[in-house]
Formats: sequence, C-alpha cells, structure tokens
Amino acid sequence: MSIKIEMLRCFRTVADHGSLAEAAAVLGRTPSAVSMMLKQFEDHIGAPLFETARKSRLTPLGDLVLHEAGRGLSHFDRTLAAIEGLSRAERGHVRLAVTPSAAQVIMPPVLERFLRERPGVRIDLTDSDSATVQQELMAERADIGLASLPPMPGLERDLLLTDAFGLVCRADDPLVETWPAEGWTALGDAPFIANGLCQYISDPDFAPVLSAAPLMVRNTASILSLVRAGVGVTVLPELTVLPGYRDLAFLPLPGPGARRELWMATQPAQLMTPAALVLAEAIRNAHPATARRDA
Repeated sequence: MSIKIEMLRCFRTVADHGSLAEAAAVLGRTPSAVSMMLKQFEDHIGAPLFETARKSRLTPLGDLVLHEAGRGLSHFDRTLAAIEGLSRAERGHVRLAVTPSAAQVIMPPVLERFLRERPGVRIDLTDSDSATVQQELMAERADIGLASLPPMPGLERDLLLTDAFGLVCRADDPLVETWPAEGWTALGDAPFIANGLCQYISDPDFAPVLSAAPLMVRNTASILSLVRAGVGVTVLPELTVLPGYRDLAFLPLPGPGARRELWMATQPAQLMTPAALVLAEAIRNAHPATARRDA
C-alpha cells in the first residue's frame, strides 16, 4: 500500500493533539477509523511512530517523520490552494494587447477594480497600433486584444465603442479657423502624418492627402509628439486626444465623417485561463450600451 496524503494528515493531527479521540474530533472521523489509518501508515513504514498506545509521545523515528510529513503537507496545501485559485480566477496570468487610447481610456478603471478584487492575478499589458494587436492575437501571444480589428478566424469579437475621426493639429494652427469650411484643400502644403488608422477614412478627397504624406508613424504617442512639435497634422480618433492635450486641437472631419470602431477580440474560451475569461467579461460589461458581439 502506498502512502496517501490522508495518512500524513492523520498522523500529524494525532501527534499534534496527543490522543486518538481529539484527533478524530478534528478530522471528523471516528477514533477507530483514525487508529486504523495510523496503523496502516506505521505498517508501511515498518516501525512504530508512538512510544505508547495512548499516542502521547513520539518515537525518535516519529519525530523525524513528523517533520517530513509537515513539509509534505505544507507543499500539498500550497499546491492545492494555487490550483483552486487558478480555477476561481484568483490567480493566473493574462496577456493584453491594446491600442494606446484603449490603454488610457478603457483599461484603467477596469484594471483598478479587477486587481483590487484579484490581487493574485498578473497582468501583462502592451500597447501598440491595431495591426500589431491583430498580429499578437493571431500568433496567440495575447489573450485579449482591444483595437480597430477586423473579423479574425478562430477569435471572438465584441464591439466596445465608436468614436469620430478628426483632424489633429496644434491649437495655434491657422487650420483651427479655416477648417472644415475649405475641406481637405485647407491643408495646403502642410505635411500630413499618416498612420495605420487612415485606412478607415473613405472620403475620396482624402486619398491624395494620404498618398502625398511624407511621414508614416504607427505609435500614437509619437504621432502626437510630432504634431505638438509642428512637424505636421494627422487624423486620429477623438479618444486619442485626451483633455490633457490642451495644446492640440481636434477638428471634426468634413461631411458625415468616419468613425473608429474599437473592438475587443479574445482567444476561444478553451484557450483562455479563468482569469482571462473574467477580465474579458469585465471589459465587456464596462461598455454595455454599445457592446455587440459578432454573430
């Protein structure tokens, strides 16, 4: 017969309490059942662990076995607690790939509550452009992605919110006065900074502006820094220009304009940890008014 974890727990409880009756009460078993399990344990070892039948004093071997049993039980209990924590989403590791605007606007309140309720979960968040977020999801290097994302085979997708695109320039740029009355022609020779989201602008008058752009920049923070430095102007969704950017202006596009759709894409449920599933649901619930799941 092999040694079972119940034998170690029974032996330690008897040794701690010094009697079969008290140990039985703690373990929720009858004294005879505790005595039988203890005898099986001693038979397997091949030597007595207690000096007397009253179990009040350990043999020298019993002292050594008690020490090792304690180590084994502590390790087992820690392992069991870790497994149960993972299954209850109290522990784990979640990989997030998001755009900068999602990292700045959507994730802070969600993560504040999530980590407060689940301090044992580790979050790995990277922010990048939508194309990179898509690549991370397709390569299974991210559990959850927030970006302007197309439908992707094998991934689930939820619409979180939409916001309008606009021209972003310095607050002291003359365009603030002339836009949008003159439309795209108002840009004149002003350098245009292209970015990955420009593909969502379908206005045919915008196509020549984009094709003539001398700069293509994918990082939002870099784009905004260039605009602030007067290098050029760009087109971005409204959420990327936070109220803190008081030296920048966000000018609505001419005509009906275009809107950016911010989607959350996730790996299939069977590939996600319980913690990742709970976080995805928290993100989804943070925007119930606009959330829509792909059919």
